[in-house]
Amino acid sequence: MQFRWEWEVFLRDTGGGETYLDWMISAWGWTLTVSACSWVVAVLAGSVVGTLRTTPSAWLGRLANAWVELFRNVPLLVQIFIWYHVIPSLYKPLQEVPSFILVVLALGFFTSARIAEQVRAGIQSLPRGQREAGLAMGLTLAQTYRFVLLPMAFRIVIPPLTSESMNIIKNSAVAFAVSISELTMFAMQAQEETSRGIEVYLAVTGLYMATAFAVNRVMAFFEARLRVPGYVGSDH
Repeated sequence: MQFRWEWEVFLRDTGGGETYLDWMISAWGWTLTVSACSWVVAVLAGSVVGTLRTTPSAWLGRLANAWVELFRNVPLLVQIFIWYHVIPSLYKPLQEVPSFILVVLALGFFTSARIAEQVRAGIQSLPRGQREAGLAMGLTLAQTYRFVLLPMAFRIVIPPLTSESMNIIKNSAVAFAVSISELTMFAMQAQEETSRGIEVYLAVTGLYMATAFAVNRVMAFFEARLRVPGYVGSDH
C-alpha cells in the first residue's frame, strides 16, 4: 500500500482553539527561549570557571576543576531530574521556582563545563608575554584578564563556541522531561493524537535543522569579523 502524505494535519484543531501548526510554532518558541537563556548562563558561568582554571591561585583552580568534572561527567538528563526532584526536596524555596528556570540552570551549567574548557584553552594559547605586559603596565591581575586576555581568548574560541551553541539547541529537547512544551514534547504528543508521526517528526526535525543552521551562520559571521589576524592555533 502506497504511503499518503497528510501535511494538512497541521491545520487540524487541537481541541483547545488552536491548530497543530500554532502549537508547533509555540513549542519552537519555547525551544528557542530555553536554548537562549541556557546559552547565556553557560557563557557567563563557563567564562568565570575557565578563567579561574588559569589563575595562579591553586584553590580556585581546584574549585574550577571540580565544577568542570561534576557537570561534564553526569548525564544531562540525570542533572535535569536532580534539579527538578532532588534539590527542591532539600531546599524548599526552590519548590516555588518554575520548571523552566530549573531546566535553564541545569542545561546552562552542563554546557558551562564544556565552555570553561574552551575558554581555558583559549587563554593558555595566548603568548605568556601578554599577561606580563598587562601587569607591567600597572594593571591588576583581574584587569589583565578583563582587558587583555579574555577579549583575545574569546575571539580565538568562537569556532568551538559555535558547536556548543548548536549543541545547546539540540540538548534543549530534554526539557520535555519536566513538562515544558518545547518541540520534542510537541512531537510526542502530536504524534499520539494524530497518528501522523512521519509528518510531525519531519517538521520538527526541519525546525531543529533550520535553527541550528541559522545559529551556525550567525556565529560564522562573527568569527569572520572578529578573527585574530595571523593567529594560526594554540601553538602560536
